[in-house]
Amino acid sequence: MRVALIGSADFGKAALDAFLDRGDEVVAVFCPPDNPKSSKPEMLKEAALARGITPLQFASLKGPEASQAMIDSKADICVMAYVIQFVPQELAKLPRHGTIQYHPSLLPKYRGPSAINWAIALGEEKTGLTIFRPSDGLDEGAVILQKEVKIGPDDTLGKIYFDHLFPLGVAALLEAADLVVSEKYQELIQDESQANYEGWFDINAARIHWASALHVTQIYNLIRACNPAPGAWTKFGEHKVQIYDCHKHTARTFADVKGKPGEVTQITLDSFFVACHGGQIEVLKAKGASGKVSGAELARELNIEVGHFFAL
Repeated sequence: MRVALIGSADFGKAALDAFLDRGDEVVAVFCPPDNPKSSKPEMLKEAALARGITPLQFASLKGPEASQAMIDSKADICVMAYVIQFVPQELAKLPRHGTIQYHPSLLPKYRGPSAINWAIALGEEKTGLTIFRPSDGLDEGAVILQKEVKIGPDDTLGKIYFDHLFPLGVAALLEAADLVVSEKYQELIQDESQANYEGWFDINAARIHWASALHVTQIYNLIRACNPAPGAWTKFGEHKVQIYDCHKHTARTFADVKGKPGEVTQITLDSFFVACHGGQIEVLKAKGASGKVSGAELARELNIEVGHFFAL
């Protein structure tokens, strides 16, 4: 089939490679313009050039130049893989079989740009991916196929994405493209009564509030949802500390709860413990001014002692 690809970053590159490697003809690659503030090249752009394809880098996909490029490509289908530019319906409908898009949640749940982070942070036990028809509404189009992924009690954002939703997503785009081009698919309208939208999981969402009503499990979920990015964070004095790898220790009874929320209760050879409602978080890897280190190394770096408190 003749494929037009709109995307960016590693996922866009993986989708490009997957279609080419199985013998499809990628007739157009749309990716964002180079970012003058970044020293890193756009991954999809570099991948396209390496495969002999001249990338199309329009400042906006709303203009006539983008539409004409899509018309000229004579694409059978357009595939959207990690898209950060708005794609108008006028462009999406130009290929003979229209356009399909990847989203890392089981739509209509967790519409929005940080779907995986929010699913983990809010304690979901499963998530998944959706291939759907893009519309002008955010993640609101008709569903073509979905795949479920279990979220284990200790799974991090990195594990769910890189081990599951990334490779499954690339494979699902191939599967959905085949279904659409062969006209062997059905479209399922999303149930708006089940829909929810979550915005960016930004620095404010990633802050740990030790003294809030959050249980140790909720704080643990927050840390997992931010690992490796954006990194759950707290403050020790004037120092910002980002917490990555950790263990959750749940108190069996109220009498077993040690310390007050935010209090350092123990320092070991590898870690330190912070009390919170219902248990303790054992910090195994964290980041201070010197970069990522073990919990014990951070304790030495910041002179953390038992009885000290993190900002509440």
